Amino acid sequence: MIQFIVVCAVAISLGLVIDYQSGFSALIGGGICFIANSIFAFCVFSAKTAEGILMSFYLGQALKILVTIILFIATYVCLQVEFTPLKLTYLIVLGVSVFAPLLLVNYKK
Repeated sequence: MIQFIVVCAVAISLGLVIDYQSGFSALIGGGICFIANSIFAFCVFSAKTAEGILMSFYLGQALKILVTIILFIATYVCLQVEFTPLKLTYLIVLGVSVFAPLLLVNYKK
């Protein structure tokens, strides 16, 4: 959820500040990271046993990398995107997935 919000915020910001093409490229770059992380999360949280958790973790990570590569190739081949906003937003969303647990460690419902 946090990743989706960051993708939208960065894409809208770049779209308003720079131009439409930068916002679109940012949306695609953030979307690639969001989709890959969603596939990983689905694989990991669908496991039922302890052995299954480890196997699903490895499978999810392999699928995440494979999907990321396929989506980047498809983006470069099929779409007209700007390189800098695409990669920048991908890295920002990737950073959010790394640092979100640190930010939410003291969060209480």
